[in-house]
Order: sequence, then structure tokens, then C-alpha cells
Amino acid sequence: MADLRLTGLAKTYGDVDVLSDINLEIEQGELIVFVGPSGCGKSTLLRMIAGLEKITGGDLEIDGMRVNDVPPAQRGIAMVFQSYALYPHMTVRENMAFALKLARKPAAEIDAAITRAARILQLEPYLDRLPKALSGGQRQRVAIGRSIVRNPKVYLFDEPLSNLDAALRVATRIEIAQLKESMPDSTMIYVTHDQVEAMTLASRIVVLAGGGISQVGTPLELYERPRNEFVAQFIGSPSMNLLPGKIVGTGETTLIEVEGGGGRIASSVPSLESDQGRLVNIGIRPEDMEITEDADFAVASKVDLHEALGEVTLLYMEKRSGEAESVVAKLPGIHVDMRHTDLRFTAQPNKVHIFADGVSLLYR
Repeated sequence: MADLRLTGLAKTYGDVDVLSDINLEIEQGELIVFVGPSGCGKSTLLRMIAGLEKITGGDLEIDGMRVNDVPPAQRGIAMVFQSYALYPHMTVRENMAFALKLARKPAAEIDAAITRAARILQLEPYLDRLPKALSGGQRQRVAIGRSIVRNPKVYLFDEPLSNLDAALRVATRIEIAQLKESMPDSTMIYVTHDQVEAMTLASRIVVLAGGGISQVGTPLELYERPRNEFVAQFIGSPSMNLLPGKIVGTGETTLIEVEGGGGRIASSVPSLESDQGRLVNIGIRPEDMEITEDADFAVASKVDLHEALGEVTLLYMEKRSGEAESVVAKLPGIHVDMRHTDLRFTAQPNKVHIFADGVSLLYR
């Protein structure tokens, strides 16, 4: 198993910069998840690590060895693709054995590797079946098993659950988490656009945007202390509310006045005297919004849309001046229809974020 170091990594296609100045250290045993919007370069970065895309600039090291020009087959990496890419005329056993036979491994070693992988992935009953006789989730497990038998230094997963339906995605995600627990020393890099996969699987998440890294941290670090507005809104569902406002009180507790007559709210994010009067964005997650009768420290809104989902109720507010999107409140449980109702919302000060010029005041 291996450590990886990415130093100043860059990728260009002609005059187009896809990725630039990617600096990241991945320790042995981590499960790192790359997330970001479509086109941010997460799959390209994974393919650069695999050796399937040429590195334009910077260095990639695996176990201290620079591998920029090392062929993919010699990097000690196994990759699981979005499509299963199984040979339809081969059984599960033959699919898993194929790469080892090409490498001319002894038959006993191949059998032992297949037995181990099948046990980990609970594929023993299916070893003699053809892929067409398997479900989508089982086929993806076979694709993962084909990687396990090679005993690579690093496992790469390129959106492996994208082709599965919702129920299978959940089941297979749990299986991947259990797989990682059974292989604690294995280093894994996982690409997804699904933040639920990222939050539930990752040791650390790497958020990519604009050709670079926006933030790296544990799932809860990114959720509780986003570095910028992009990460704040990308992590969490529904997205974090951003309300334009002005700082009207500074110190250990900051007081912000919401634009458009929305009210005032307090934040435990500290501010300086020089911040007085500064225009900022107030960040509050929908699940942290609370209904209140307090007229002094609350955001006044009228409910425009009511969605009862059973375990939670979503309230979408009418837009006020300066707001790019509707404010959303996520209340636990079932609530009566509140459409067209005037409400006041607040949040605990430690749940109120402040962003100035797109960056959290915690990180300035």
C-alpha cells in the first residue's frame, strides 16, 4: 500500500488549462474522495494518477517515487470504472483471473487471490455465473474484485455507482464502506459528483472547482467550517442559504443586519472593529433554521412553497431584494401547510457563517 504526493500538478489541452497547481498529500490507508461540479477536472485528475492522461506540469509521487513517465501497468494501481467493463463470455471467476493470467501468475496464487476477493465481496455463490446472470450491483462488485485480486498499491474508483438505480447505489455504497473497513491499509481514491457518497465514504474530501482545489478536509470539517461560499453551498442538501447583509456590531459575537428589511441575526464568528459596516453574506444551513417569535434577532420571510417529505418539511421563502435564490428552511417532522404565511426565522449563533468577498471570516 502507498502514500501519494501531488506537487504543482497541472493539465492543459492546448491553450485550455483544465487543472493547475494541484498540491495534495494522501496517506496510506486513506479513502480520499474527489468531488466537484461537472467539468471541474476530478476524473481527469484521477486518470492522471492512473497514467491514462499525460501530466502537463508538476510531479506525482507514489511511495516516494516520481511516476510521471511510468506506464500505467507499472504504477501498482487498479482502477474501477463507471462502466463495469466485464467480459460477457467469461464467468465471474474468469473475469477476476484475467489480469493475473496475463501476468503469468501461478494457478495456486490466482485461486487464492480469487477466493480472498470473493469472500470480501460476498461473491462466492456467483463465481461460475456469466455477467448477464448478475444484477448491476453484483457486476460492480465483480469489477471491484478484479482490482482486489491484483493487490495494488492504490485503488482508483471513477464514479463506480453512477450506472446503478437509487436502491442499488445505497446498497453498493455500504458494501464499499465495508470493503474499506476490511482493508484498512489500502489507499483508495474515489471520484463522485454525489455528495452523499462523499460524506459517507471519505476519510477526507477534496473539493475541486475552477481548475484547482477549493478545500480539503474531513466531511464534517467541510460541512461545519467551509472555507468559501462555493464549498458551503456544494456540501449539504439543500444548499446553504446565503443572505446579503451588513455588519452592524463587532467583537466576539458579530451582529449582522439582513438586507431588504429582513431583520438582524447574531453569529459567533468574531469580527474586527474595522469590519463595522462591511457588506457580507450570511450563511445558514436549511436544517439550522428555527422558527422564532423574537423580533429583534430574526429573519422575516413569507413562505412561498411548502414540501412535506415525511421525516422533514421544506419551506421555500419568497425572494427579497439582493437574494440570488430562495431561502430554504428544513424543519424536522411534519408541519401543516404554511404557504403564504409570514414567519420569523433565526439560528443559533454558532450555526451562522459569515462570508466576505466569497471567503469565510474564519479563514481570513
